[in-house]
Amino acid sequence: MTNHVVLFEPVMPANTGNIARTTAGTNAVLHLIEPLGFDISDKAVKRAGLDYWDHVDLVKHDSLPDFLATLKPTDHLYLVSKFANQDYTDPDYTLDDGDHYFLFGKETTGLPEVFMRQNPEKAIRIPQNDEHIRSLNLSNTVAIVIYEALRQQDFANLDKIHTYEQDKLK
Repeated sequence: MTNHVVLFEPVMPANTGNIARTTAGTNAVLHLIEPLGFDISDKAVKRAGLDYWDHVDLVKHDSLPDFLATLKPTDHLYLVSKFANQDYTDPDYTLDDGDHYFLFGKETTGLPEVFMRQNPEKAIRIPQNDEHIRSLNLSNTVAIVIYEALRQQDFANLDKIHTYEQDKLK
């Protein structure tokens, strides 16, 4: 089972760079659905991702239908949106009959409304105070959701402990 972070038409290069760094550090695959609001070689993307780009498993898709066509019947798709009725902590991310895909909308407009209305059972939400903010930052949202999935998966294939050669705490 693999976790996948899918960005629908991202427009802010720094967000995508930060998300790329998160996917590299969590062994998740990063999918970008065109059109992008920037060139992938944009210095803001590279700066935010720093020297981690070599470790990003990146897949690009021409459109949302093209991305959806790559999913297998056993895969699990989650639509991350403030317009969901289910908390992001509710699904069971330990199901290992397929991969887990977390689809995040464009920073400015989210996921297409028609698509959301066709798939309400797949939508998950991070609770927030909707009176104070329109939405959480996309890169923060990705980190929150992916780490909940990883927590449920007991952080498989991730280092839980790190020590320094000259550990001052010992």
